[in-house]
Amino acid sequence: MTFSLIARCPRTGQFAVGVTSSSPAVGARCAFARAGLGAATSQNITDPRLGPGLLDALANTHTAEAALARVLAQAPHPGYRQLTVLGASGPGAAWSGAHTLGVHAQAVGEHAVSAGNLLATARVPGEVVAAFAATDPETELGARVIGALQAGLAAGGEAGPIRSAGLLVVAAQAWPLADLRVDWHDEPLTELARLWALWAPQMHDYVTRALTPAAAPAYGVPGDE
Repeated sequence: MTFSLIARCPRTGQFAVGVTSSSPAVGARCAFARAGLGAATSQNITDPRLGPGLLDALANTHTAEAALARVLAQAPHPGYRQLTVLGASGPGAAWSGAHTLGVHAQAVGEHAVSAGNLLATARVPGEVVAAFAATDPETELGARVIGALQAGLAAGGEAGPIRSAGLLVVAAQAWPLADLRVDWHDEPLTELARLWALWAPQMHDYVTRALTPAAAPAYGVPGDE
């Protein structure tokens, strides 16, 4: 029902989560990231409490494996959950419980973790991680994550059609640099890429508007002259 990618950019310090699903509003339920700390997903038969729990545990344990172990030791019904977590350094970690749905798999790369369930093929997470690793590290992290998810879809994606997608990117500030969601669409990754193309050229301007308003660029809308 879902496949995802969490990733970090050592160049910028950003973390990102990209996720897509056959069910609606996947970005609201499954994607979690915290500036300066890391990123996580909680998916399959989803418990959204586990995403923040993974990030809290990561802050206390400092390694993804230890954070995952702590959450699994305390979480109710862990066999129904599929989780990923990635910190600022070291390898990420993933878990697929015994009751994970359908064909499922996970893959861990140097700066990324992917997992999926109800997949067309178990190759999908590995293809997502490989596609991410092959992207230019100078490219914005959000674009790299969307491209990797598109590679996963091209490799088979879910067993059925996907309907929703989300992208969450955090940087140094206390709010998301990007939080884009497609909650129900026939081609949600295509629509997510369109929204990214609209948002990316101006997203850093909105940080400037918040932190240094006197230096902020104009909005370019009627009346802002």
